[in-house]
Amino acid sequence: MGNPEFDIVAIGGGAGGLFAASVANALGAKTCIVEKTRLGGDCTWFGCMPSKALLKSAAVADCLNKSAEFGLGLPDDFAVDTSNVMSHVKDVVNEIATHHPAEVFEERGIKVAFGPPEFVDEHTVKVSDVSITARKFIICTGSHPVIPPINGLDSVDCLTNENVFDLETLPRDLIVLGAGPIGIELSQALNRLGVRIWLVEMMGRILPREDEEMARVLAEKLKEEGIQVLTGKKATRFARRNGRVYAILEGKDASKEEISAENVLVAVGRAPNVEGLCLDKAGVEYAKTGIKVNAYLQTTNKSIFACGDIVGPYFFSHVAAYQAGVAVRNALFKRLAWQKVNYSNVAWATFTDPELARLGLTEEEAKEQHPDVRVYKTDYTSSDRAITDRHKEGLIKVILDKKGRILGAHVVGAQAGEIIQGLIVAKANKIPLAKLSGALYIYPTLSELVKKTAGKAFVEKANNPLVKFILRVMKAF
Repeated sequence: MGNPEFDIVAIGGGAGGLFAASVANALGAKTCIVEKTRLGGDCTWFGCMPSKALLKSAAVADCLNKSAEFGLGLPDDFAVDTSNVMSHVKDVVNEIATHHPAEVFEERGIKVAFGPPEFVDEHTVKVSDVSITARKFIICTGSHPVIPPINGLDSVDCLTNENVFDLETLPRDLIVLGAGPIGIELSQALNRLGVRIWLVEMMGRILPREDEEMARVLAEKLKEEGIQVLTGKKATRFARRNGRVYAILEGKDASKEEISAENVLVAVGRAPNVEGLCLDKAGVEYAKTGIKVNAYLQTTNKSIFACGDIVGPYFFSHVAAYQAGVAVRNALFKRLAWQKVNYSNVAWATFTDPELARLGLTEEEAKEQHPDVRVYKTDYTSSDRAITDRHKEGLIKVILDKKGRILGAHVVGAQAGEIIQGLIVAKANKIPLAKLSGALYIYPTLSELVKKTAGKAFVEKANNPLVKFILRVMKAF
């Protein structure tokens, strides 16, 4: 290889690629971003941003409909008009997209090349007939929705998170296939905006990756709001007749039922974007599950690293950004300074109402892996702020090892994604839960629920005979 044009080329302009390019550029590397279509990735255009805008509109509509709970009255003929919701969502996405135009990166010295990329050899990628060479590549091309091979599904023109936000008007009713985070968030949002929802999940419960007790709280809320939650049901056939989509569902007892709606939204999972990259020519091994990497995010080509959805195991923007930082470090520096990925403190949230946030192990996982586990819970009803805000549905659960350190933490309730942040810091720094009880929390806030939970661990610790003896010795009278 002759003198390469760039030190680092990030292939993919989503969360991972933008972060990788920015870090590499800040470290003095000559950097390029290669993006197939437009910068921002799934999170900006099809995922986090449009879904959160839709969820916010839905929350406002729900609040208006429940105004009486806050001592407010509305005219008897009051009705929420949802006709402009989808255009509002598009406006929000377009505003956020202005935060990372190509010109901003170009001004910082980062080259941006648009077009479908494909590897020519181990050090060269071709983009729209232009060859780009680099010392190191970081592949971060993301993922796409999986369309399962269900009889007739490919002929009904189904929706996914990539095209549902293109709708001009909301449907009257909708079948949602899959009760993971995407399916759950969109189901609740659309239901609150007047769309009748059938939520179909093959597993026995919604959000099967979450702590079962916490997921149960959310499931009851969804049912209470009128969503038809059909768990343990497998869709076996789809057909479109007279402008409607019909689905045959089969239960575990082989019973069958038919449901219908204007359309079906498929949210059963995601698959990595490996197609068209010609990874074989670069000596990069991959499978349907993604690119093969080691603990340093290095592929089978020592000059190529990968991060984000293309490698998994977590499909979140914040994980992609974390992995990008690790990949850049390892791509630029000598082996002595390399860093392994560490997923022990990965956390995430599902932004429903109530929100559901997870850190570390579930209670079930912790009991399987550790012999001595302690579990502390605090209900939202013990929070004065939860009562004033009418957010009394919720629970905090923290699972500890025998030393009092956090193995897992789970929050279901208002602002769960914010409340869990302090527990993330504590776990990452191996701070025992009991120590958090000594911090001064602002009153009245929902975060006081963490202090109350930590206080239970502290009280139990204080009841230890040895601790009691030391306290007696230390007393002044």
